[in-house]
Amino acid sequence: MEKKKQKSINDILPLDLIQRILLRIPVKHLGRLKCVSKLWHSLISDPDFAESHLHLSFAPTHACIYIKNSTEAYLVHLDEAFNGDNYQVKEVSFPFKKKPTSEFRVMGSCRGFVLLHQEPCYFVVWNPLTGFSNIVHRSMGRCSYFLDNAILYGFGYDASRDDYLVVVVWQASNCQLLDCFSFKTNSCISLDAALLKPLGLTERRSCGLFLNGSIHWSSSSGMNEALLVFDLKERSFSKISLPEQLIMRGPTKFVILGGCLALYSHDYVERKTHIWVMKEYQVHSSWTLYVIPCLEFESLCLSNGSDIIEVDPILSVPARLLKFAKYNIREELLQHFTRPTTSYFGHYSYHYASYTVYTESLLLFPSDSKHENKKNNNVI
Repeated sequence: MEKKKQKSINDILPLDLIQRILLRIPVKHLGRLKCVSKLWHSLISDPDFAESHLHLSFAPTHACIYIKNSTEAYLVHLDEAFNGDNYQVKEVSFPFKKKPTSEFRVMGSCRGFVLLHQEPCYFVVWNPLTGFSNIVHRSMGRCSYFLDNAILYGFGYDASRDDYLVVVVWQASNCQLLDCFSFKTNSCISLDAALLKPLGLTERRSCGLFLNGSIHWSSSSGMNEALLVFDLKERSFSKISLPEQLIMRGPTKFVILGGCLALYSHDYVERKTHIWVMKEYQVHSSWTLYVIPCLEFESLCLSNGSDIIEVDPILSVPARLLKFAKYNIREELLQHFTRPTTSYFGHYSYHYASYTVYTESLLLFPSDSKHENKKNNNVI
């Protein structure tokens, strides 16, 4: 009697259901699932699936990458780190064949890509998950030295043009100027007209955060009444008002928590951290206050939609420990852990943007769209 051919999962489940199942899988496991079948390989490799997984995933993977002197990089998967005592901080390789001749610094992240910069003229866009990198020798036009002259800067994505951009506001004598570098055209555009009046900012090197098609900045002192917003499609500035009840007793920090704008500061009198979250984008009435009993730690991301993960920005000496903690919105400490690193980052490292938090993705960079997961290992 002839044996019946065993049906595969592709024969049993409809395609739409398979796609919905894959959207629930953490992104770091999807690479192995490509081997299940040609159909799954095709689904997971589709740029539209990568886009959907970034925005619709039920299990986004938050990662924090630390970089020291362009020689060492360490990766922490923030959600996974609290799931057991055996978690190890992972050392990752830079996307260079040889050690760079001068230092690269982390300048931010966007849609799973980390932006590195080397003075005076190199950008590197790097996806640590896929290994993709794009090294660009750029001309910032009038702004020849990025960090020395920048007042504000930010890395973001313009969906209307399918283009990743670096925006820089910088001071020249008595005026402020605006430049926008396009990775798609490898060129710099001057947008001084968007600066209708001086921004009134004096602190240099303020890093913006990308959300909803715009780059956002808080004031350097935390005393201004609004967040500054630059719309990458319209190429224009606007402001988002802060809550009237906002009282910050210390320096204010600005983060993205669970896809929401958030401000926080440490109250050294009450020994607590005050966190204001805008739950609905640009809806002023949605500003909500949370208070947790935590000092010195920097807020990184939300876990499980409501738990706040934080990190001590300065490593312990001499143990060289990374310190993390997780709190819920009811002010309860859920978990904390420390992990050793093989190297000491330096007492002041976080002041120079030596780490960034990002959501891992399978997205392809526009220049890489015709060559899936191409690795550009140019030597600098």
